[in-house]
Amino acid sequence: MKSTANALLNRIEFPVLLAGLVIAGGLWGLVELMEVARATSPHAFDTEILLAFRQAGQPNSPIGPPWLEGAVRDITALGSTSVLVLITSTVIIYLLLIRRPATALFVFVAVAGGQVLSSLLKFEVDRPRPDLVSHLVDETSFSFPSGHAMLSAITYLTLGSLAARFLPDRATKVFLLALAVLVTVLVGTSRVYLGVHWPSDVLAGWCAGFAWAMLCWLAARLLQRRKVMADSE
Repeated sequence: MKSTANALLNRIEFPVLLAGLVIAGGLWGLVELMEVARATSPHAFDTEILLAFRQAGQPNSPIGPPWLEGAVRDITALGSTSVLVLITSTVIIYLLLIRRPATALFVFVAVAGGQVLSSLLKFEVDRPRPDLVSHLVDETSFSFPSGHAMLSAITYLTLGSLAARFLPDRATKVFLLALAVLVTVLVGTSRVYLGVHWPSDVLAGWCAGFAWAMLCWLAARLLQRRKVMADSE
């Protein structure tokens, strides 16, 4: 039995194992955070972190110099639906122009599927936006999970992992994926700073987004192995 287990582990490549762990951890985190979101009163860490982004005793005044609020609005736009649709559409058109229709279809399904999942989760949990601090941007949808955080993770990580296939060395691959993670983290953090999401909303968005992106990566890997989505279509 032990030798069989060792043989199985030896056949599993480290990136695949890591992706599986990210998916499992993301799903576990999402389920736990859904319980937090369904509670009748906000969790202590939600209120403490949200208030930490505001001046002491002034819930309408964000911390930092005056220019920071504008900069955070610019950052949060990187996770907006319009920007992500523009980026995704540009990539899909480029893939069609270079005659890689299967990869273009895969990108569309990955990002559009993430959008559908985000909407379903919002309606399932039905959590209102925070009312503890003022909102620095206007939002009308439900709060849980953060769509900006979730779709940023899905879009940037999916596109980053696909683009990394064409980069020449490991250093540039790591840089590109690290950049995708950094943008995702900045977008999610900006939602809390602007007061339109509880921290648990953002954490849930990251959990769901990273899990979905890793699931898409595994699917892309399988399709490539089966020559359905090859590097040279």
